[in-house]
Amino acid sequence: MRRVSTLIACGAWRRAFTFVEVMVVVVIVGILAAIVIPQFGGVTDDAKSAALQGGLGGVRSSIAGYRARQVIAGNTPFPTLGQLTTSGTVLQSEMPANPFNQKSNVQTVTQAQANARTVVNPTNFGWNYFVDNSANPPVAIFYANSSEKTTVTDGSGGFRTANQL
Repeated sequence: MRRVSTLIACGAWRRAFTFVEVMVVVVIVGILAAIVIPQFGGVTDDAKSAALQGGLGGVRSSIAGYRARQVIAGNTPFPTLGQLTTSGTVLQSEMPANPFNQKSNVQTVTQAQANARTVVNPTNFGWNYFVDNSANPPVAIFYANSSEKTTVTDGSGGFRTANQL
């Protein structure tokens, strides 16, 4: 008991930050946050663009591998939509989700739509696929079914949309 009364008498228990000191710290933290947060604002957009490029690259690479095997075997080169979406036939796992609309299903589009990279029904489908094995040479086009802007530059100071990748 004697020790507690000595501490109170010395002022050891009375030390605390004043309101002004706390406000100065809050202002400094606010200024730092205002400087740092905008630098990380585009990180989500960069991640979506990179995920889209990775998904497109993986599927297109799998289609190319399938095509090589089929050409060697003397079969039609490109997979049908059913073969493309059947796990283990072209892709060894499920179709990746399009990071811009979270859809992983694929729809067939016409050659004109594929050539123009037209977005068709983006609320229901993540990817578009056109295949014509009877053309000379055979043609297959796989692209994202979203027209949202990515962080991938187009070479002229602008940015490409997801369906342009």
